[in-house]
Amino acid sequence: MRKSWFAAILLLFGLCGPAMAHFGMVIPSTPVVEDRDDSTVSVELSFSHPMEMNGMPLVKPRLVQVIVDGAAEDVGAALKPTKIMEHDAWKFQYAVKRPGVYAIVMEPEPYWEPAEDCFIIHYTKTYVAAFGEGEGWDEPTGLKTEIVPLTRPFGNYAGNVFQGLVMLDGKPVPHAEIEVEHYNRDGKHASPNEYLVTQVIKADGNGVFTYGVPFAGWWGFAALNTADEKMSHDGESKDVELGAVLWTEFVSPVLK
Repeated sequence: MRKSWFAAILLLFGLCGPAMAHFGMVIPSTPVVEDRDDSTVSVELSFSHPMEMNGMPLVKPRLVQVIVDGAAEDVGAALKPTKIMEHDAWKFQYAVKRPGVYAIVMEPEPYWEPAEDCFIIHYTKTYVAAFGEGEGWDEPTGLKTEIVPLTRPFGNYAGNVFQGLVMLDGKPVPHAEIEVEHYNRDGKHASPNEYLVTQVIKADGNGVFTYGVPFAGWWGFAALNTADEKMSHDGESKDVELGAVLWTEFVSPVLK
C-alpha cells in the first residue's frame, strides 16, 4: 500500500513539472566549407535532450538526404552506427565537391514516448555552405513540416537575431509553438532553473518567429504540431507529434 502511494506521488510531481523537450539532431562537423583540400563533412544524427545531454536511441532513419540546387541525393546507404550521449545514433561523411548551399535533412522512424503518450516524428535539417556560395538557403526542402530560415542559417555571430517560418504541408503555421535549446556538447553551460533548459517562443500570425541567440554554439529550434492522423500503439490510437527542427551554429568573433 505504501509503495503504491509513493509511486502515485512521484507520478504526480513528474506530471506537474515542465516536460523535457525532445530534439532530432543533424550536426555537421562544420557549417562552412572553404578549403577544397579538406572538403569532407562529417555529419552526426541523433535524438536527445541536448541542453542536458540526455540521449535517446535513434533507429536507422527512414530518410536522409543532401539537397543542393533543388536536387536531392539519398545518403542512407552511407549511414554507419555510432554512439552519441551513450545511445544508438548514426553518422556519415559527405564529400562537398562544388559551390552551393547544402541542406541536410532527416526523417526518422516514429518514436514512441510513453511519458507523453504519443509518437514523435522530428523532421530535422541543417545547412552547410561551400566555397563562397550563399544562395538557396531560404527555399523550402519539401519536408512534411519544416522551418524555412528567414535569417541566413550559417555565418552568424552569437547575439544575432534569428528568424524562421514554420510550415506544415507547405503552408505557414500561425502562432506555432517553438522550443529552443542549446547543444551543450562541452558541458560548459548550466541552466539557472528548469525553465531555461528549454526556452519557448511563439510564432506570429504569419508563422514567423524571432529569437535572440545569447551565446555561441549550436542551437536547435523545434516547431511542434499534432498530426491529423493517429498511429496505433498496443491496439490504441495515439497522437503523433510532428516536429520541424532546424539546427544552426552561432559563433564568437575571432580576436586578433
